Amino acid sequence: MESSKETGCQAPEGPILCVNNCGFFGSAATMNMCSKCHKDMILKQQQAKLAATSIENIVNGSSSSNQKEPVLAEAVKVEAGSVELKTDALQQSSDLLSVPSSEPKPKEVPNRCTTCRKRVGLTGFNCKCGNLFCSVHRYSDKHECPFDYRTAGRDAIAKANPLVKADKLDKI
Repeated sequence: MESSKETGCQAPEGPILCVNNCGFFGSAATMNMCSKCHKDMILKQQQAKLAATSIENIVNGSSSSNQKEPVLAEAVKVEAGSVELKTDALQQSSDLLSVPSSEPKPKEVPNRCTTCRKRVGLTGFNCKCGNLFCSVHRYSDKHECPFDYRTAGRDAIAKANPLVKADKLDKI
């Protein structure tokens, strides 16, 4: 095997911690930052550039689309001088991201048998009366089902087998 002196490549001596001291490991490709801190830094730079250009457009009164293209190209470039991010800025950005959404999530009710209140989970049986039952109470005679199976059966048979009447024939 060739040593690093012969190849001219330097192998890293060990893992490098993120420069923002977040506890994760960084890499040289991301300026010694972990992927999350690097992504946050890029996003923050893009937002700052876009905000600056939008304020400049409002002040100058110009809103041409050809000015927006160079801004996006500049936002992607990462300057070596802006490597240091303060932990205060990271905490503020994480606080902004943790704002609860305006839509409240519906509370999931545990699946329980309507008769005995036993938790059924994924093995529950939905009855035609609209309730959920365990394996013991799944039959209509076990849970006093108000659904009228007789009428439903008659309607299904009537729908499946329409009455066929032949036209009356004239007698000769």
